[in-house]
Order: sequence, then C-alpha cells, then structure tokens
Amino acid sequence: MTPRKWAVALAMLLGALVTLVLPAAPASAHATLEQTAPVAGTVLDQLPGEVTLTFSEPVRVVTDKIRVIAPDGSRVDTGKPVARDTELVVPLKPGGPKGTYLVSYRVISADSHPVSGGYSFSYGEVSATPSDDGSPVVQTDPVVKNAMSVARFAGFAGLVLLIGPALVLFALWPRRLPTRSPGRLALLGAGLLAVSTVLELYLQIPYTAGNSLFEVSGDAAREVLGTPFGAAHLIRLAVIAAVALLLRPVIAGRAGKIDQTLLVILGVVGLATWPISGHPSASPVPTLTVVADVAHLAAMSVWLGGLVMLFGFLLRQANTRELTAIVPVWSGWALFAITVLVLAGTAQALVEIGTLDALTGTTYGRLVIAKVALLAIIIGVAAYSRSLTNRRFVPAPVEGDEEPAGEPEVGDGDRRLLRRAVFAEVAVAIVVLAVTSVLVQTSPARSAQAGNTPSGPFTGTVTTNLVKLQVDVSPATVGQNTVHLYALKPDGSGPLKVVEWKATAALPEKGIEPLTVPVLAITEDHAFGQVSLVTAGTWEFKFVVRVDDLNQSTVTVQVPVK
Repeated sequence: MTPRKWAVALAMLLGALVTLVLPAAPASAHATLEQTAPVAGTVLDQLPGEVTLTFSEPVRVVTDKIRVIAPDGSRVDTGKPVARDTELVVPLKPGGPKGTYLVSYRVISADSHPVSGGYSFSYGEVSATPSDDGSPVVQTDPVVKNAMSVARFAGFAGLVLLIGPALVLFALWPRRLPTRSPGRLALLGAGLLAVSTVLELYLQIPYTAGNSLFEVSGDAAREVLGTPFGAAHLIRLAVIAAVALLLRPVIAGRAGKIDQTLLVILGVVGLATWPISGHPSASPVPTLTVVADVAHLAAMSVWLGGLVMLFGFLLRQANTRELTAIVPVWSGWALFAITVLVLAGTAQALVEIGTLDALTGTTYGRLVIAKVALLAIIIGVAAYSRSLTNRRFVPAPVEGDEEPAGEPEVGDGDRRLLRRAVFAEVAVAIVVLAVTSVLVQTSPARSAQAGNTPSGPFTGTVTTNLVKLQVDVSPATVGQNTVHLYALKPDGSGPLKVVEWKATAALPEKGIEPLTVPVLAITEDHAFGQVSLVTAGTWEFKFVVRVDDLNQSTVTVQVPVK
C-alpha cells in the first residue's frame, strides 16, 4: 500500500475513533417510568407502606441503589426492593415523620442498560426536599459509557475478521496459495472478539452501578454474571474458544463436514448472544428483532470480512485465472449479504423507531439516518465493483492457464480499480461500525420518544387511611379537561361509598388561585367533573372525599399540563 493509501486508512480509522470518544450524551433510559404510587407531588394524610414504580418494560434491581429518604434525611426504605416484571416495589418502614420524601432509584432495563431517576411526595405537609449523598440519580460515568462503545466496536471488528476470512478460506481460497497469513487474521479476529467480550463484562459492572471505571466489587461482579447479559457473554467466550480450535483444520485445508457443521452451529449460537443481551430482546416483538439482528450481524461479517480478504490477499496474490473464478462468486455473495443487511435493518428500524417523528426527532433515529447514508455510499461503490467484475473478471469458457483470444484480459489496471473500490468500501465500513457501536448504547427511538412525549391523559392513584383514590385527568392539555374520580377501599379490595366529593385546581407557580371544579357523583364510588385549564404547567388538584358524617380525606395531586 502506498503512503497516501495508508494515510487515508489511518484518517478513516481516526475518524471512527473520534466518533466514539466524543463527549457522550446523558445516559438515556431504555425503559421509561410510566407511573408511580404515590403520585409525584401528592400530599398524603397517611404514610404508605410501600412505593411502587411502573416502567415500560421489565426491570431488575441494582443493589443499594434504590432509596426513600425521609424529611430528616434518614432512610425509610427497608433496603429490600422487589422487581415484579415492570413494577418495582419498595417497602417502607412505618412511623416516618411528616414532610416531603425523596424516592431515588437505579434499575437495569431488559436490554441491560441502566435507568435512574427520582421524584418526591409528601406526608401530612410539604417541606424542603431532603438530600441523599448516596443517591443513585446521577449520569453514567462518560468514561465507562465511551469505553463500552469502544469495546463493542472491537467486538464488531473481531466478528468481521473472524467470520469473513474463515468463510473465504473454506470456500474460495485457491489451493496453491499459503493460508498462514489469512489464518492468522481469522485467529486475530477470534482473539479480538474474546478481549472485547471480557472487556464488556468488566465494564458492565460500573455501568450497572453508576460507578467510575475502576470502582468495582466482587458482589457487583457476581450480580452482573448472574444476569442474562452475563450469561450471554460467558456463552460467547465458550463459543469463541471452541471456534478457535475448529479453525485450525480450516486454515490447514483439512476441514470435514463435521467441522463445517459444528462451525455453523457455533456461529449461530455466538451471534445470538448479541441480540439477547441488547435492544432486540426488549422490543415489542423480540422474536422478529432477535432473528433480524442475527441475520444482520452475519451478513455484515460475511460481506466486510470478505472485502478484507479480497483487498488484503486475493487481489494481491491470486493469478488471472483464479480471480476470474473467485471474484464473480464473491460478487454474488456480496449482493446476497447486502440484501439481507437491508431487509434485516429495515425490520429492526420499523420496530425500534416506528414513526417519522421518532426517526428525525431522537438521537437513535438520527444515528440510523447517518448509518443508512453511509451504507448507501458503500452500496454505490459495491455496485461499481460488481459492474467492473461483470465486465472484466469473466471466467474463461475453456480450461487452461491461457485465456483464448478475444476474451477480455484482467490486467494490472483492472486489479487496481477493483482494489480501490474495495478499499473505499472497507474504509467507509469502519465508520459504519463506529456508528453502530454508538447506536447500541443509545436508547431506542421508541423508548426515547416515550420518555419525551407530552404527558397526555394523566392517571394517578393516592392511598390514605380512608380511601384509595384513582384520579384521571384528560387530555391534560390547555383547554377543557375532564376529571374522573374512582374511590376504592384503602387495601384496594373493592369500591368505597362516598357521600360527598369536592375538588379544586390551582397553579401556584403562575399565581392562579384555586378554582372550584364542579364534581357530579355518577355512582357511589365514581364522580365526574370538568375544568378549563388556561395555561400549561404543573397544576395542583386538591380533592376532598367524605365517606360519612365524621370521616373525610383530603389529597393533593400534581398534574403536568401541556
């Protein structure tokens, strides 16, 4: 390679690395908090026995990262939160003081990414929100986040260098050419893949806990190894070890059908460890996205790995006869791989993005646009390569080392043109891998948009010693709104008879005093009202529920209005 070409290659690689080490955006929640009980901002007349957080997808507990802090700064949670599918239940100690309580949490979503946040509610009266020096409501360490992207980039590169060369060695490599150098490349891919897997396992420990790069512990490590993410990576390491052993007969040209079958099975199992520990496993249709991701990874590895072999070895070492036999076959493989890439990528995008607004209005969507644009460039260059192949690299119609008169010859100029085209594909592909490495660390558009959409109809539940009150405000936007109130017994075991309902709505932050909300009882446990909300903001709804001549409860609910 000339110095100029080395400079171009180095520039492309540096560009990819710059993409990875740019300051990361704040860690995005891959599961979104949909509902809390007590409702944020609510003033209760009795301290609840537990706090319940409901997420958009199943979550797992992060040890000692879920806390409820009392007004006096003490912890009132028992330290034994329980995750039940999409719900996180945090038991509370009885007898807490009156005032405002802070709930802070850090959990792991189904796609192995951390989700952290917090909110407050009050018991008896509103006070200053307490602070918690150990609160997990912090952003993921950017060094850890960027290191995880680098590890994933190395993993993708390892896949390319392992699968592509192994396939070419087995199916297309001329017998007269030595296999030592391409065999080393395949083993290098296996080694890079193993290092990447170990690095991802290590980084997941501080990534999960929200700690710095070297702040790890044995308990945290065991916790990660016991998750689907840890299991998938341990399986991947076992697969890599087995593949490395089976590569030796392939490199030596002695691979039999049993070796081939085992390599195919191991390849499928190994590729499946990516989607089952990432976004695809947590999508609304996991079977489709997991299969599409495996196909996407396989097609990428075959295509780009084959390009590396073509550029680095075959176009340098193969003679004219060998090239006219190999290049057309490879061209057909590349066309098939590109087709699979496009179809699998489209299926994933439809699930993970869903809408045009999500495509253009989220970081995930914009990264997908960038990736598609880069792939379009590669496909354009690939089309040129295929055209050149069909015109110049034509198999001879008769056997023999010499091509018959009248047939186009493959000259040095043709080799140079094809090598340049292949080099361009590989160079842009490096950037595509970098974008993909960032993409898998970014919240899918469906989750990001769910966390940024307007509040829409508001639903919240408040429990006191007399009543469990469900409040529905719709559409929770400026203008006319309807309010539905449903009364249940405090334990939720059935409807509760209410003899009188009262309601007001105020917006203290903008000086709007309480407005009376006319409430009409529809049944003994259900009331309905209407109110015009004149401006956006967090409106304070206060409800008085009287159950008999002597007992009534007053609750306050904060309703975000867009």
